[in-house]
Amino acid sequence: MDQAHYGFLLFDGFSNLVLANAIEPLRAANQLSGRLLFRRSLLTPDGAPATSSSGIAVNPDRPLAEAGPLDLLFVVAGYGFRERAGPAALAALGRAAQRSQRLAGLDTGSWLLAAAGLLDGRRATIHWQELEAFDEAFPTVEAVGERYAIDGRAVTAGGATAVLDLMLRLIRDRCGEALTFDVMNLFIYDAEHAADRPFRGARSRRLVELTPRLVSAVALMRRNLETPLPLAELARRCGASPRSLARAFQREFGLPPGRYYQSLRLQAARRLAEETDFGAAEIAVRTGFASGATLSRAFSGHFKATIRSIRRARGT
Repeated sequence: MDQAHYGFLLFDGFSNLVLANAIEPLRAANQLSGRLLFRRSLLTPDGAPATSSSGIAVNPDRPLAEAGPLDLLFVVAGYGFRERAGPAALAALGRAAQRSQRLAGLDTGSWLLAAAGLLDGRRATIHWQELEAFDEAFPTVEAVGERYAIDGRAVTAGGATAVLDLMLRLIRDRCGEALTFDVMNLFIYDAEHAADRPFRGARSRRLVELTPRLVSAVALMRRNLETPLPLAELARRCGASPRSLARAFQREFGLPPGRYYQSLRLQAARRLAEETDFGAAEIAVRTGFASGATLSRAFSGHFKATIRSIRRARGT
């Protein structure tokens, strides 16, 4: 079997967990097989260290321009991904794509691939928190709410645990079931969860087993941030009474459903404040608040910070 060369292009703000879940299974496959099945190169746009979301600097092996031919180029991005999608970065991605057999976007790396026109006409996913915005921003890409998507030469995964699912799939496709099983056992990987299950953030197995209606309610809330559903409608869609649903939220989360719903909308508002230049009024529309002033009051009360201060911190 020929050796595969995978390159990992790191942008500032990437997740350490995403990167580890991408490269550790490859390392394990090499170790368990006793062969160098996978070679990997860490890359950055300019050859300078990339700093993760946790503040850990990673030294690359070389800049992207010197990567040479790759079997698969992974674009690994996290926070601040919109700011990374400048003309120079997108042009460099386009050139690198010509030297790579396949392209992968991990976490929010899919956004950069789409912005470079490299996912046009393909099915693709992204971190679930950005899926709606991704779908809106790139109408030529078929955005799907799956843990990972493979469509021809385009490969995308939506978050750290989804990346592990994806890497096991890639190892299975290239090396077969036996080695994949050994890698899974090494990481005590739970194969019971389906890799193609709709990906909408963490789901506790205990909650799924004990309060499936609560899990359904949370999924509905996340899908309806811009136009929040009334509690009665939420309960009806979950097959519960408003009272029983409220009890489930109080029991499991220690919060009434309305407060939990608002916290999800405020989290979305904070992401928009950090990642876009939308004004408070636009963010309010996108997160279900009546006005920019209403959002600002709720935002300050929840985060003990203003949208303006969040943006000033982003700038530094």
